Amino acid sequence: MKKILVIFALSSLLVSAQQSGTLSGSLSLDSKNIGLLPTVAKNSVLPSAEKKKPLVNGLLSLVLPGAGQFMAESYIEAGIFAALEITAISFAVINDGKGDDQTNSFQKVADDRWSVVKYAQWLNTYKNAAIPIDPNTSLRPWERVNWDSLNTYESTFSHRLPKHGEQQYYELIGKYHQYSPGWDEFNPANSNNAEIPPIFLSYAGMRGKANDYYNNATKAVLAIYINHFLSAVHAVWATALYNNNLSLNLRFDENEFRYAGNLSPRLTLKANF
Repeated sequence: MKKILVIFALSSLLVSAQQSGTLSGSLSLDSKNIGLLPTVAKNSVLPSAEKKKPLVNGLLSLVLPGAGQFMAESYIEAGIFAALEITAISFAVINDGKGDDQTNSFQKVADDRWSVVKYAQWLNTYKNAAIPIDPNTSLRPWERVNWDSLNTYESTFSHRLPKHGEQQYYELIGKYHQYSPGWDEFNPANSNNAEIPPIFLSYAGMRGKANDYYNNATKAVLAIYINHFLSAVHAVWATALYNNNLSLNLRFDENEFRYAGNLSPRLTLKANF
């Protein structure tokens, strides 16, 4: 197809030159001498575009949303997918960071205001337990209690307290009434651990807030995966559309020959591939 267009363009140029009285009209002869007639074209010939590969662009957008759209020259869509990616990543990072900060805050509250020693003492007093407690008060509470003995006695309860520092440790003490006696606001003379001190509820709210931040971060990560998938699908479609709309525009306008000026017709050819 391209060779036909080039021959047609050359033929049109020769006819135009013949009409100006400078060539013989013989294609075989004049094609050798056409270079002797310099012209100044006011409009250049537009090169034809090459078809792009939909699957390649789809993979590009799967890795980096918007990249495939950019290659398919769908610049607005490329910007949209890239903006969504940046927004989702930022939202995930910010909320994950807030979750970490909130976790550090409620863990500090737990370490300062909930004591496994106080909890073990309450069990020894009201539940006939015999949990060994180190009298050395210079140690941190979780260093003073015999954890194996504590867990052995807790086998009669619904939950066993994980060792200090584990995620479940910080969760259980603010989730189940069983651990109410360990809080500093709980009255040690109270034999009913179902009575919840205010700090228990406050601490539970702090943990819930941290979980909300982490849930938001998780949703943002899910949105990132969806954005990658949708961007890849759209890139394949946009590239196929680009290939279907490829066109070849060939224009002939006013040319100034060495000896004469001549107006040659404009020819626009459009070829869909």
